[in-house]
Amino acid sequence: MQVQGRRHKRKPVSEMNVVPYIDVMLVLLVIFMVTAPMLNQGVKVDLPQVSSEVLPSDTNQQVLTLSVLADGTYYWNLGEAVDTDNHTDSAVTLEAMTDGVAKIMNARPDTLVYIRGDQSANYGVVVTAMAALQQAGVPNVGLITEAP
Repeated sequence: MQVQGRRHKRKPVSEMNVVPYIDVMLVLLVIFMVTAPMLNQGVKVDLPQVSSEVLPSDTNQQVLTLSVLADGTYYWNLGEAVDTDNHTDSAVTLEAMTDGVAKIMNARPDTLVYIRGDQSANYGVVVTAMAALQQAGVPNVGLITEAP
């Protein structure tokens, strides 16, 4: 007598199914790709280190050194190297400084710009000057510090 409807037992699969893990990985990748550009906000500033090296100088580029004093006035020097002792021109207001720097940047767009803020100057005055430089067409701004 034969048993009809005999069922065959299935053997357990010994291989791990990795498809769900790949799906989760791709979803996380998309999330990180979408959120990463949103994390870059604010004014780009390279903060000074405790011990810093001298900046390399390119003799073909013009250097504009902008000094921000504690009373909110602006002095700048235009030359071939960073010069913190002399000043070529000065401005009392932010608008006059922006106009002067815009003329310099229109004449030579490859000009390097560095800011020297007085220690007792208000932080807002220096940041406002950086924003005004950005409006004047300056793509990158460097900050000058003195060694302790």
